[in-house]
Amino acid sequence: MDDDADAGPEFDGVRIGRPATRALSRAGYTTLAELPEPLDELLALHGVGPRAVRLLNEARADR
Repeated sequence: MDDDADAGPEFDGVRIGRPATRALSRAGYTTLAELPEPLDELLALHGVGPRAVRLLNEARADR
């Protein structure tokens, strides 16, 4: 079974959608703390769009 099949719409508790969650998982990220700074670098990943980056930035600021 493919691990990507289990990717839900949340990444580390942030609801960013399945494509973005799957893209981050494939890139090896598992937590918000592991993500690069600035998060805009994630836009290069297929499946991660501006909305996901905005939500991740907001979650990072809240933590």
